[in-house]
Amino acid sequence: MELKLVPLEVPEGGNVILGQTHFIKSVEDIYEAIVNTVPQMKFGVAFNEASGPCLTRVDGNDDALKALAARNAGALAAGHIFVVAMRDGYPINVLGRIKDVPEVCSIFCATANPVQVVVAESDQGRGVLGVIDGFPPRGVERAEDVEKRRAFLRMIGYKR
Repeated sequence: MELKLVPLEVPEGGNVILGQTHFIKSVEDIYEAIVNTVPQMKFGVAFNEASGPCLTRVDGNDDALKALAARNAGALAAGHIFVVAMRDGYPINVLGRIKDVPEVCSIFCATANPVQVVVAESDQGRGVLGVIDGFPPRGVERAEDVEKRRAFLRMIGYKR
């Protein structure tokens, strides 16, 4: 077995979600989960089949984000993973609905940060072991950091 680090491409001003699922209809169900929750969100979703024709299935409502999701899925080349590339919304808006999709097994990350995916490769294929999301902590927040965090959440409308 060989371990690899595969960087994901994050859309400018957007986010990516990486997860594992288990059935061909996942790409359509994830599409529906997103548009039924945040209709104005622009996104692409790509799903790698792990049997049959072993294709990367792609859907979404934005051609550039569909292409980006497909590039990320192709770079990972692991079966039964999905990648959502998104703008005009945040993962927090859709994660609950995506987790409720019956085929979805797990979510590895939902981020706007630089992200590297830890991939194991064997003679059979590839699998995602985990992710390196962003950067290590630089310290523990102080009182002024707490104030900034709280102000930021209120500025973007997530707290009153």
